Amino acid sequence: MPSTQIEVARMSRSLTPGKLWGMLFMVAALVSVFWSQSLAARELPDFTELVEENSSAVVNISTTTEPESQSSSFHGLPFDERQLEQLPPFLQEFFRGPQSPFGGSPHSQQPRRSMGSGFIVSADGYVLTNNHVVEGADEVTVRLSDRREFQATIVGTDPRSDMAVLRIDDAEDLPVVSIGQSRDLKVGEWVFAIGSPFGFDYTVTAGIVSALGRNLPSENYVPFIQTDVAINPGNSGGPLFNMDGEVIGINSQIYTRSGGFMGVSFAIPIDDAMNVFRQIRDEGSVARGWLGVLIQEVNRDLAETFGLKRPRGALVAEVMADSPAAEAGLKSGDIVLEYNGDEVEMSSDLPPMVGRTPIGETATLTVLREGREVDVDVTIGELPDERASAEEPASGGQDSGAGALGLVVESLPPEVARSAGLEGGVVVTEVDRGAAYAAGIRPRDVITEINRQPVRSVKDFREAVADLPEDRAVSVRIVRQGRASYLVMKP
Repeated sequence: MPSTQIEVARMSRSLTPGKLWGMLFMVAALVSVFWSQSLAARELPDFTELVEENSSAVVNISTTTEPESQSSSFHGLPFDERQLEQLPPFLQEFFRGPQSPFGGSPHSQQPRRSMGSGFIVSADGYVLTNNHVVEGADEVTVRLSDRREFQATIVGTDPRSDMAVLRIDDAEDLPVVSIGQSRDLKVGEWVFAIGSPFGFDYTVTAGIVSALGRNLPSENYVPFIQTDVAINPGNSGGPLFNMDGEVIGINSQIYTRSGGFMGVSFAIPIDDAMNVFRQIRDEGSVARGWLGVLIQEVNRDLAETFGLKRPRGALVAEVMADSPAAEAGLKSGDIVLEYNGDEVEMSSDLPPMVGRTPIGETATLTVLREGREVDVDVTIGELPDERASAEEPASGGQDSGAGALGLVVESLPPEVARSAGLEGGVVVTEVDRGAAYAAGIRPRDVITEINRQPVRSVKDFREAVADLPEDRAVSVRIVRQGRASYLVMKP
């Protein structure tokens, strides 16, 4: 018998039923793995048709800003070109050159150019983009995918939402995007962007929705959509699409330590953007609802002191005088739990809700006040221009009888209280190591409330301290540099 046949015979005799089943099981497992990977690959989204259908309505926006005319000066005296020519050559070069501390010669200054993205929202030529794309521009050029170029007019801008509305005239057959609803977005769903990062026109990037309702420090009225879609300089103002080919956001910002994309990008929800667009188009400006309170986050300690089972809501640290909130009877220490029936989970949820409310409309706030939930009806006012935000996170003799707290206080002079809009309080003059210091109380803070008890004088302060419970944390309301906030003092 040939050697090969002998080996096969030996192998067949060595394959017991148990080993045979084991091998079959391994083969089945491998087939299952490859099959599941094949199915997973088939479930990944295909953006091909979506990009083909929607890219034509995305535009490239380039801007030109002329340099401001500058004159050289020396010891406060201006020099014009004729006077400069009378100076020695080396001084002329000094005042005109780029090294000049007075700005150099106008001849050496070049127009500043920048680039961004946008998209067409109506057949009559309205284009949406970011305010920072066109801010200060003297000339705005809009270029379409078919290479048509138009000079655009800036219809209006809204720096608070970083929105700008442009219009191109005398254009025919303009492609238009389909507008979706950002309120229907779910965390984890696929989205994609089209824009011009670094000037590379019609670049497509994709990812998922990472979070909703993000509040950024400089933007109190925009509940940003957070994604991991790659966004870079030049993408600003471009559309963010869902898998139905609808615009659900405007790419606006990134979080970065390098200057480039690091996996975290933010888009303005299209629901908010279209509200801004309609107001700019119809009225020429944007009006926002105003409540007139300063709010802060409710952390675990504050929730405990106010009797909440878990941290939620927006804590009213201060009610502004003559504001809609003051007229409605809202009080400092109230915690807003609902706004028109919508839950307020984080303090950052409240400003966009108020901002979207039409001026003059009555809103119902459900607040926690002294352990009970009460409804307060507020007629929403218009956010004054001079106020950067309507609802934003807040950031006698001496008394040494509060030794356990480590505080020394004195009465707030009546004239100071009146100028600060306070009914009274005590000024902290010294803070030793103790419960008050650990809570964050510092000299020059004004204490107006302890454990929900008003403090208008040193006498009130002593009585409130004497009644403090020994076994639980209490809240302390302070005013620091004109801003009220609540701190938590632990035993």
